[in-house]
Amino acid sequence: MSSRRSFIKASSLLTAGAIIKPSIFNYKKGYIGLQLYTVRDAMQKDSQGTLAKVAALGYNSVEGATYTGDQKFYGMDPAAFAKVLKQNGLIMPSSHYRLGEEKTNGQNVKGTMLYEWDKAVDDASAAGVKYMVCAYLSPDERGGIDHYKYVADQLNKAGERCKKSGIQLCYHNHDFEFESQNGQLPYDILLHTDKNLVKMEIDLYWVNKAGKDPIALFNQHPGRFPLWHVKDMDNTPEKAFTEVGNGTIDFKKLFAQADKSGLEYFFVEQDKTPGDPFDSITKSITYIKKNLI
Repeated sequence: MSSRRSFIKASSLLTAGAIIKPSIFNYKKGYIGLQLYTVRDAMQKDSQGTLAKVAALGYNSVEGATYTGDQKFYGMDPAAFAKVLKQNGLIMPSSHYRLGEEKTNGQNVKGTMLYEWDKAVDDASAAGVKYMVCAYLSPDERGGIDHYKYVADQLNKAGERCKKSGIQLCYHNHDFEFESQNGQLPYDILLHTDKNLVKMEIDLYWVNKAGKDPIALFNQHPGRFPLWHVKDMDNTPEKAFTEVGNGTIDFKKLFAQADKSGLEYFFVEQDKTPGDPFDSITKSITYIKKNLI
């Protein structure tokens, strides 16, 4: 009888706790990530000190923004960089790369999907990267719908190579992929890649700025969006970047659909900040911890 009372009492407490603080979504990993582009100047001056500062603020994962070109992670080889991450209690599950059509000083850029991709994949694996992300298409790399079909083919090829090393390729959007060309959206072309070889890193700010609904994309392509960029939009005509929770994007509504999207990791990103970027990322993580996870 006492066991039954204990069970009922424990169940009541659990139920009360659930009412007091309901789960926003079934995100079990416990990682709050930062896209290091947000603190790019600090990373360039003192990468190790910056990573320590990021970890001290409560971030426990990061997303890389360098490698293409010098084939280094912030000036370090994969093993050295992985060591620095571990020393600070950080993981880097994802890192950004480029397609490689754009040349620098007339030369092909190494460490891209088109040039020395094998080495890029091997280095990513050595650094502990699980997701390699095509970060951006320059204006010269966009073209028309036919060229986006070419890009999609390259994504499939690059994704196939990633799979051989246990890595998932993703594509990160901006807003230009949602500009209609002869009744077609470039993003739809990119979504017609092999869903097992190419998944998406959805940038919630850019999708909203393009006037599209991220939840509609989750419903149309469930499980296709394992990575998110969590970036807010201010309530001005410019729709500028702002700290998470300081703008117009309803993150609670979006995070409630995280399971449907296939979310594995998310990263705070703020391309521009009004002052010290560390002040901005502190505001963002404070809001996330209080309201989202």
